[in-house]
Amino acid sequence: MKRKTAKDIDEYLSGYPEHVQRFLTQMRLTVKKAAPQATEKISYGIPTFALEGNLVHFAAFKNHIGFYPTPSAIAAFNKELSSYKCSKGAVQFPLDAPLPLTLVSRMVKFRVKEKMMKRKDN
Repeated sequence: MKRKTAKDIDEYLSGYPEHVQRFLTQMRLTVKKAAPQATEKISYGIPTFALEGNLVHFAAFKNHIGFYPTPSAIAAFNKELSSYKCSKGAVQFPLDAPLPLTLVSRMVKFRVKEKMMKRKDN
């Protein structure tokens, strides 16, 4: 069954069961707090925060929340992410455990810093 693309993050969240919505809301609030200057949007069909381009994405799946902070953030926090399933640019946080919100916040702040450094270079 193909899911309809949400028009905004509120609509995206509303399409999931309550327990998944709680995880998604925690991610959203954590990213917002860590990057208050970022704007929300839907990109690639998933919740995205943008700051001079895409900053981070996150999404719900059957057994996990996917977090997409780019390959540079995954590499920078590699040791702290070692207990999670990771790929080059993504990490999976299982739905049967609390989200590591402090780590997520630090990763978002890392991405903001990257964006600001790139701005200075241009």
